[in-house]
Amino acid sequence: MTKSKPKQYIYIVQASLEPAKCKIAKTNDLERRLKEYNNMTGKSKDNIYRYLFACEVKNMTQLENAIKAKFSILREEKSKEIYFYNSALFKNYVKFIKSHKTFVKELFIQTEDKKQLVKIIKKTAPSLEERGLSQKELLQKAQKKDNDEFYTRYEDVEKELSMYNKSIWQNKSVFCNCDDAVDDDERNTSAFSLYFIQNFNKLGLKKLICTHYSGVVDLFNQGAKGYIFTKDGFREFKEYPKGYTGSFDHPLSLKILNEETDIVCTNPPFSRAIDYWKITIESGKKFLIISNITNPITPAFIPYFKDNKVWAGFNEVDWFLTPKREFTRAAGYWFTNIPVKNRPKYKQLKIVPLKDIPEKYKKYDDSKNLVVDNGYIPSDYKKPFAVSTRPILNGLLEKGYKIVQDTQYFPYINGKKCFGRVLVQKI
Repeated sequence: MTKSKPKQYIYIVQASLEPAKCKIAKTNDLERRLKEYNNMTGKSKDNIYRYLFACEVKNMTQLENAIKAKFSILREEKSKEIYFYNSALFKNYVKFIKSHKTFVKELFIQTEDKKQLVKIIKKTAPSLEERGLSQKELLQKAQKKDNDEFYTRYEDVEKELSMYNKSIWQNKSVFCNCDDAVDDDERNTSAFSLYFIQNFNKLGLKKLICTHYSGVVDLFNQGAKGYIFTKDGFREFKEYPKGYTGSFDHPLSLKILNEETDIVCTNPPFSRAIDYWKITIESGKKFLIISNITNPITPAFIPYFKDNKVWAGFNEVDWFLTPKREFTRAAGYWFTNIPVKNRPKYKQLKIVPLKDIPEKYKKYDDSKNLVVDNGYIPSDYKKPFAVSTRPILNGLLEKGYKIVQDTQYFPYINGKKCFGRVLVQKI
């Protein structure tokens, strides 16, 4: 009787405490290999390995060598198994493996805890409940947030920008002007820059301009000199103008904004949002930016929403990465002046007659102004009423309502000051 050959596998594995990297390797025994990872001496007991992807192949050595050749710049020198990890790169790894001629099929992986279908898995962030936060506490925390030392995740950029028609980018010059560094190593490249570089031809861009900020904290390991990266068709180059800081309000950055830019897309520092919004909106350029989720009810920004100079984009951005690639919470949202069509969150607006709003979600404050909650909006109420930031983010101002005053409104109910809102009214 002929003895059957052992099956061959390629896998991607990651340690829970090392989210910035993964290991790609081969084995004849997936269960045994995972146990070996989780029983290494000198490893923290909390640093648990799990498979992100595994598949059966015809020739694991051939495919492993192909992976090494394809992704050589993304591998550590000392440990050839270790590769840099983020969601975009993970997709590329899996796509390459599955397209190789030796690929057979994806697999179910039996772990010690449970049976797990191993497919492309996005790393999920802890929920509010798991973090011990309420939505109100999160918003209050967001208003006080002044730590700008974090990265936007690639998947958040991709998720938002994919919601817009590609035609808005056609033959346009995009400016990423808030420390959007570009490097040969994608670990030192801004998610905004990386997205536009990777999709330059697909979007039909004319030009991409990105700046690196020479601040105290060097987020992207690019050094102390500010620079300008330009991709113009097939040409790519960096310039280091003398005395250039890379700040969005530097004279050279303002010149690029006003003379070369069609669309601005970036994550401005939350602590300088007032200055950034003023400069960007006054420039008259189209923009897609991330900012504090409470901006629609914050005094400095309310007039922009009232005058229809800005509105919410499609998605929240709750999680960012620190320079150590650890998750950090900062309640953000996309804002834009690019038309939003068929907003999915319209369905969260419960626009109904006042009598149909449950009593617990409507009340009158000490000034006799109506206050509504939980997404309820009175369709037949003619006077101003107070809403929180959420209805504005969900597109209320596109449904026949307007903000009626430039200032934040604080309802007092039985003498007690309530959470800040804005006054709106049916047009």
